[in-house]
Amino acid sequence: MVSFRLEWRASAAKELRKIDRGVVPRIVAAAAQLAHQPHPPGSKKLQGTDSIYRIRVGDYRIVYEVNAAEIVIIIVRVRHRKEVYR
Repeated sequence: MVSFRLEWRASAAKELRKIDRGVVPRIVAAAAQLAHQPHPPGSKKLQGTDSIYRIRVGDYRIVYEVNAAEIVIIIVRVRHRKEVYR
């Protein structure tokens, strides 16, 4: 199985720094798992997009884009579930 390269947008990394320190390791671990399994159970494709998905980590959401042609996953947003889709 091919392993994807994981990239974080600067804005997503900045959002991660603002999150409670107790939750950050779970979010980073879930994002790292995406490199091995880009569509884990529970991931959902966002409406109106071709390749943007989200996974749930507690009350937080990781929004990511899968680029299969370049074998890369780009973390777009990491926010609380109330704020992520705004």
